[in-house]
Amino acid sequence: MAVSERRGLGRGRPGEWGQWPLLLLLLGGCSGRIHRLSLTGEKRADIQLNSFGFYTNGSLEVELSLLRLGLQKGEKTPLVGFSLTRVRSGSIRSYSTRNPLDCPLHKNSSNLLVLFLIDTKDLRVQVRKYGAQKKLFIFPGLLPETPSEPELPKPAHTVTPKVDSGTTVDLSKAKSKPTVSQGAQQGLSGEDKELVLSLSHFNNSYNFSFHVVIGSRAEEGQYNLNFHNCYNSMPGQEQPFDITVMIREKNPEGFLSAAEIPLFKLYMVMSACFLAAGVFWVSFLCKNTHNVFKIHWLMAALAFTKSVSLLFHSINYYFINSQGHPIEGLAVMHYITHLLKGALLFITIALIGSGWAFIKYVLSDKEKKIFGIVIPLQVLANVAYIVIESGEEGASDYGLWKEILFLVDLVCCGAILFPVVWSIRHLQDASGTDGKVAVNLAKLKLFRHYYVMVICYVYFTRIIAILLRVAVPFQWQWLCQLLVEGSTLAFFVLTGYKFQPARDNPYLQLPQEDEEDVQMEQVMTDSGFREGLSKVNKTASGRELL
Repeated sequence: MAVSERRGLGRGRPGEWGQWPLLLLLLGGCSGRIHRLSLTGEKRADIQLNSFGFYTNGSLEVELSLLRLGLQKGEKTPLVGFSLTRVRSGSIRSYSTRNPLDCPLHKNSSNLLVLFLIDTKDLRVQVRKYGAQKKLFIFPGLLPETPSEPELPKPAHTVTPKVDSGTTVDLSKAKSKPTVSQGAQQGLSGEDKELVLSLSHFNNSYNFSFHVVIGSRAEEGQYNLNFHNCYNSMPGQEQPFDITVMIREKNPEGFLSAAEIPLFKLYMVMSACFLAAGVFWVSFLCKNTHNVFKIHWLMAALAFTKSVSLLFHSINYYFINSQGHPIEGLAVMHYITHLLKGALLFITIALIGSGWAFIKYVLSDKEKKIFGIVIPLQVLANVAYIVIESGEEGASDYGLWKEILFLVDLVCCGAILFPVVWSIRHLQDASGTDGKVAVNLAKLKLFRHYYVMVICYVYFTRIIAILLRVAVPFQWQWLCQLLVEGSTLAFFVLTGYKFQPARDNPYLQLPQEDEEDVQMEQVMTDSGFREGLSKVNKTASGRELL
C-alpha cells in the first residue's frame, strides 16, 4: 500500500480536499516538487524515488523519517540503502538493463555516483562515492530553513548513536550543526574520503537525513535517486518493509527541474497562439455564415479550451517554481480543462473524419461504436494522467498507471483513424456509381490529405516526442513539449484551412435535391425518353393532376 503526497515546505493543507468531488480525491494532495512518499508492506527490491535535472548550486535533500524492515529475530540483516546516479536523460534508468538478481549495493557500477549503505547493526550510514566527481558535495542533515519558510517537523525523540570515529550525533540538531566522522567541514567531495552518517533507531524503525549540493558545471545533469533492498532481490524470500521518505529538490532559479524551467514561458506563449487562432477562426466564421456548420463552432470551442488548459498549466508551473507547489484551485481548473480538451480533440477529429454535418447528419452504427470506444477511453486516459501528475514516481501503482496511459492513448489514436478510412472507401465506391465523379474525387483527395495529417499528428506527438526526450541532453528536454504543442497548433491550423467554410470547398458541396432533378431531367430530355409525357404534380391530399 502506498501513500504519496507532493506539497510545498509544509504549506499543503490536505484537509481542504475533502470538500471537493472525486477529481480532487484523485489528486491526492498538492502537486509540487517537494515529495513525501510513504510505502507500507512494500516488497519491491528497487524503488525509483525520483528524477531531477540539477544546475550548478542545485541541492537535493533527503530525510528518511521511517524505515521498518520487518525482519524476524535471528534473520540476517539485509543490505539496504540509497543510490544516486546520473544519466543523460530522465527517461533512462541506470539499472533498467541489469540482472534483477544483482543488487547495485553489492558492487561498484560505472553508472553509480554515490551509495548510502544503511548499517542497522552498527547504527550508521556509510557513504561511498564512485567516479571522478570533484564538486559533488554531500552533507548530513537538511539545509537550514529560510526565514520565509515554515520549519519542517523535528523528530519527537532524540537518539545518540555511535559512529565509527567515536563521536555522537544528536539528530534533532542535524540541520544546524551536522556531525560526521570524516570530511565534516567540506562534505564528501573526493574519492579518498568516506562520510559516515549517524542512524537513529527508535521503536523498531530507523531514520537519518542528508543533502547533496551540485558544486560545478561538471556535475550538472539528470540525477536519479533510488532505494534498494537487496534481501528482496532474491525470488521467494521477499520481506515486506515500510518506508517514509521526504525528498526536496531545488535549482538556483526555483523548484523546477532543469528541463521544466522554460515550460512556464512555453505554455504561456502557446496559450496565446491558440487563443489568437480561436479568435481568428470565430471572426472568419462570422463573415461566412452561409457555409458555417456546427462542427465549425466545435472546432472553435476546441481551440479556446486548449488555450485555457495551457494557461492554467503555465500558472501551475510558475507557482511550483516559486513556492514548490501550485495554487490548489488553479490546479483543479487545469485538470478540468485538460479533461475537456482531450475529449473535444478526439470527438472533433472523429466527427470531421466521418463527414458529420458536412455530407451527412446521421452517424452510422460503426461510427457510433467508435465514439462509444474513444470517449470512455479518453476519460480513462485523462484520469491516468491526473493520477500520474499527482502521484510519486516511487509509488507502487505509478508505473502501472503510466503504462495504462500510454496504451489507452495509442488505442484512441488508432480508433479515430477508422472514420476517415471509412469515408475514403465510401467516396471511392461512390465516385464510379453516382455520376458525380469530379466532386467525389475532390472530396476523396481532401480526405486522404486529412488522413495523412492525422497520422503525422499522432506520429510527431507520440513517437517522435519520446525519441526526442531520450536523445537530447537533460536541460533541452523541454523541446519535447515544444514539439508536441507546435505540432498540435499546426494540426489545428491545417484542419481549419482544409475544412474552412467556403463555396469552392469540395468538402462542403452537398448534393442538393434540385440539382439532382435538373441533372435527371437533362438526361431524359437529351435521350428523347420524355417525349409525349407531361409533368405530374401532387397536391396536399395526394391526388395526381395532369
